[in-house]
Amino acid sequence: MRAAAVPLIAATVALGASPAIAQDREQVKVAFAHALPNVDGKKIVAVTVTYPPGGKSLPHHHAASAFIYAYVLSGAIRSQVGNDPAQVYHAGEGFYEMPGSHHSVSENASDKEPASLLAVFVVDSKDEPLTTPDKASGSQ
Repeated sequence: MRAAAVPLIAATVALGASPAIAQDREQVKVAFAHALPNVDGKKIVAVTVTYPPGGKSLPHHHAASAFIYAYVLSGAIRSQVGNDPAQVYHAGEGFYEMPGSHHSVSENASDKEPASLLAVFVVDSKDEPLTTPDKASGSQ
């Protein structure tokens, strides 16, 4: 049986970001990964995403099969998914993303305090990477 924890650099690469980008922006760490024994071909992956003050992710898509629930652990996270308006979520609040959604804004809502969230992916077992930055990585 393999350990559920994955080193930060390997996790960052699996999520579709380069280690240098992760250090300049958000830090992503796999907290748990396991095949779903009662759902053939699916797995669950939980990642923590930590944003420094003023930190943000590049606009991105997740794996085509990924249903995601995000729960804010600390601070406040500004998020915009699809055509919905941007919204700020505080510690203890959560949101979800449907498969195929575009995540145009994901950032710390504060320029003074860090923020973090737990993102739980339910995804096809072979669907990699979990996160892919947009090709045109213009600023938000």
